[in-house]
Amino acid sequence: MSDVVVVGAGAWGCTFARVAALAGARVSLACRTADQAAVLRDTRHDRIHLGDVALPEQVRVTHVDDPAAFDGATMVVIALPSRVVAEQAGRIAGRIPAGAGVLSLTKGLEPGTGRVLSEAWGDVLPPGTPFAVLSGPNHAEEIAAGQPAAAVVSGHPGLAERVQQAVSGPAFRVYVNDDLVGVELCGAAKNVIALAAGMSDGLGFGDNAKAALITRGLAEMGRLGAQAGARDATFRGLAGMGDLIATCTSRHSRNRRAGELIARGMPAASVEQEVGQVVEGVATVQALMARAREAGVELPISEQVEAAVFEGRSPEECLRSLMSRAPANEA
Repeated sequence: MSDVVVVGAGAWGCTFARVAALAGARVSLACRTADQAAVLRDTRHDRIHLGDVALPEQVRVTHVDDPAAFDGATMVVIALPSRVVAEQAGRIAGRIPAGAGVLSLTKGLEPGTGRVLSEAWGDVLPPGTPFAVLSGPNHAEEIAAGQPAAAVVSGHPGLAERVQQAVSGPAFRVYVNDDLVGVELCGAAKNVIALAAGMSDGLGFGDNAKAALITRGLAEMGRLGAQAGARDATFRGLAGMGDLIATCTSRHSRNRRAGELIARGMPAASVEQEVGQVVEGVATVQALMARAREAGVELPISEQVEAAVFEGRSPEECLRSLMSRAPANEA
């Protein structure tokens, strides 16, 4: 039996399980397949993504089809890619013990609809189920190695405070933010801007270009958030500016790396195989633009990323389109 069950054993799922276990929680890590669980149970390592950092021995490794996987859970943590949430949410929801809270680590939107994932989970979870999201500049490689980091948790107040108390420690500080939709939109939109930042790197541009993309990208994120009723302060905080800076500049950023590969000629359909992990920006950009168009919100950078990823437009042409837009006041 475990107090915390983490669903999804990618880099962030393994890292969160490690952080929670070292903070004193009883943790189970539910892999997506029995084969994956068997390997992780035997090796205690995800060497591809986390190097020599080991999963603590007290973490129970299982898989989602194990009938006992969710036994005793008072918190279920979802560490799945956004593209599989829709197909897995109903299956997982039916396994969650009554009264348990759900914490999402996923940074994306529902494919096709552009809804934030709290809405997608709301369709399948029993009414009143506590739900929250954790976001911020949280590269798993650094957190797993014990490097200092901060995050923000938003959603059900009681669950948010419980998460804050459960995983905060000497190297990981968690803040509570009650702007759920703002935190979710930040987590989705920053990945798209990071693709643009990576394209800038791939084209050989320097710090001026990247600073402009980050700054104007943050303005795009804020416009989309304002239309949804989010607070501007959220976009200037950890979930917004903090995560945007990390994702656009870090060597660990799979979205930045994917943009770089696209700019150097790799087809967008091939970048995830090359990166070796899910690239949420690629999965999110169409849903983000669908949401923006429906709301009448202009997202020039994200629009050009969509064109590069799904229409085959060259990053050079996308840059010309951005730079030739009509002169405007900064806003």
